[in-house]
Amino acid sequence: MKKADIHEFYARLAARTPEPETELVWGNPYQLLVAVVLSAQATDVGVNKATTALFAKVKTPADMVALGHDAVRDHVKTIGLFNTKAKNVMALSQILLREHGGEIPRDREALEALPGVGRKTANVVLNVAFGEPTIAVDTHIFRVGNRTGLAKGKNPREVEDALVKHTPDEFRRHAHHWLILHGRYVCKARTPECWRCVVAHVCAFKPKTKPPAA
Repeated sequence: MKKADIHEFYARLAARTPEPETELVWGNPYQLLVAVVLSAQATDVGVNKATTALFAKVKTPADMVALGHDAVRDHVKTIGLFNTKAKNVMALSQILLREHGGEIPRDREALEALPGVGRKTANVVLNVAFGEPTIAVDTHIFRVGNRTGLAKGKNPREVEDALVKHTPDEFRRHAHHWLILHGRYVCKARTPECWRCVVAHVCAFKPKTKPPAA
């Protein structure tokens, strides 16, 4: 995609949603970290349903440790891979207390050292909690990047690197959410809704889909 088209791409997404936000519900950086860890291979809607009662009781790593593994597991049992995720949440909470004074580190290496936290999760926390211009590549962004020609890559890291390289500085802060929301609600996996897409004119995907027959 040409430089001018990339700028137009983001400008149109920005005009549609000037201040995009994560659809995960959280009250502080620790709750955000837990929610993102739980969201792996799960929907934000499903995670929010599970964390409503959990976050009413848990605000800090100390709260989580005090609640105990069995109770945490019961709160998240509606989410896929809940056994492993409950163990990771307990383990990362203990590490945060032991090594970081109960605070969430604003550091990629420290975040990725936590159980259940990979590059994507660290990118989300750095972006949403701390305002860092990171771009976390999930399935939606991977698809949008490759399908539109905005950032092609054979794996999430290649797409991330392409996005970081080519996304104009003025759009870096919110690029992550604009692309996720676009992939989730317009540029869908099975059938992209090109007829109502605000960036269709600069998108490389062909042929463009037509609106469903009335």
